[in-house]
Amino acid sequence: MNQNRREFISNIVAGAAIPMLSNLEKTLSSSSKSDFQISLFSKPLDGYDFDFTCECCKLSGMAGIELTVRKDGRVEPETVESALPDFIRRASKYDLSTNMIVTGILTATDPLTERILKTASSSGVKYYRLGWFNYDKTDIWETLQKCRSVMSELTVLNRKYNIHGGYQNHSGEYVGAPLWDLFELFRNLPPEYIGNQFDVRHAMVEGYDTWKIGMRLISKYIKTLAVKDFTWKNIDGRLQPVTVPLGEGIVGWDNYFKSVKELNIKAPITLHIEYPLLENGEENLPLKKQQEIIVRKLKKDREFINSYLKKYQLIS
Repeated sequence: MNQNRREFISNIVAGAAIPMLSNLEKTLSSSSKSDFQISLFSKPLDGYDFDFTCECCKLSGMAGIELTVRKDGRVEPETVESALPDFIRRASKYDLSTNMIVTGILTATDPLTERILKTASSSGVKYYRLGWFNYDKTDIWETLQKCRSVMSELTVLNRKYNIHGGYQNHSGEYVGAPLWDLFELFRNLPPEYIGNQFDVRHAMVEGYDTWKIGMRLISKYIKTLAVKDFTWKNIDGRLQPVTVPLGEGIVGWDNYFKSVKELNIKAPITLHIEYPLLENGEENLPLKKQQEIIVRKLKKDREFINSYLKKYQLIS
């Protein structure tokens, strides 16, 4: 939903906006400079003006933004050399980190791949997320071997640009939905350049009681953490996973953060908001009111994460 920046500015001039950015340092997350820095996956706010997005992140205490650099994302891949550094520069004015991006990269041979990685690395990005592979259902093992070859080729580029490529485990008929896939994909490859963005929600959908075993198997390759919650709902006679705010679903957060600590995983966190930020006509409210609602929900999820990071002494 595209929002009018002029409307937002006029609200500020009229004195209707929420607190000015000069006071925003008071909302900074205690994990902002830790190994578990919390950023917001930008997708749910990509339809808004970027300054509005930055203000929402800052007001809710996020340490950074995980920018979408893919088709129909915040940054279109064809414009990456000019657009990505510009968005990073603009985010820095709000003291927001941009050390993670989300891409659709699935091959090292696409000319856009090297353009994205070169630009990202030179702009200070340390981690990027890949796209997802589909199985050739006639030969599952051969699919894994082909994907492993791609990972090996991407590792060469990642080493060249000193950047880490993370493949997110995603539930459904995707390569990597069973965590065992990922061990085969990464086996004997250097984890500092290629690995996994571990998504506990999707891991638990696929392996309700076994996700911890898979997490242990690939632990040295886990370099970023995607955090969201879910529950099962009967939709049209079929049980389906539905994402909900953190703590309102069935993800076992004690088991999760205990595992992170025991496996000595130290990785920045990306908060995924895949439930409605605005509901029941709230998208028609003035921009100031929309921002208040969005910030309240983002802050609640961030504080939830921080409470567990503190509980398991992952941050002070």
